Amino acid sequence: MNKILQISEIGNPILRQKSVAIGNISDRQLDETIADLMATCEAANGVGIAAPQVAASVRLFIVASRPSPRYPHAPTMAPTAMINPEIVARSGELVAGWEGCLSVPGTRGLVLRDRAIEVTYFNRSGEFVRQELTDFVARIFQHELDHLDGILFPDRIPNLTDLITEAEYLKIAFDN
Repeated sequence: MNKILQISEIGNPILRQKSVAIGNISDRQLDETIADLMATCEAANGVGIAAPQVAASVRLFIVASRPSPRYPHAPTMAPTAMINPEIVARSGELVAGWEGCLSVPGTRGLVLRDRAIEVTYFNRSGEFVRQELTDFVARIFQHELDHLDGILFPDRIPNLTDLITEAEYLKIAFDN
């Protein structure tokens, strides 16, 4: 049975560590970790979650975009485990978007990210994947990749006037 894991919050030192690559993708423990991450992400109404957020300092995250109370306008995609992910190309077209984080509860920030990126990773079956991601899904990937390098979204906000509460963000989200 999948476990709902405790999410580490800002201030926990594990969120500031650079995570290590996963060497054995066929390890059965990895399957359990992925299943638990997916269950935790869904239970928390997240659109993504990285292993360091649940105290596992390895290069793994889940991208699980779908509309939810936290992201009412998110596109729908199947939850996808991304093992040892990398960005191999960036569009250079930066767009601002409101981000939140399960590890920074109650807060949103306006963050600049590349609109399109080309990425590589290994999927849950151990297959090498190379694909282009755009818009909101590209934003999720970049946000989660930051977690693997010990970076939280507030680190990317140069102006604190671009930091708001979750309640104020939801007013903006539902007005659009």
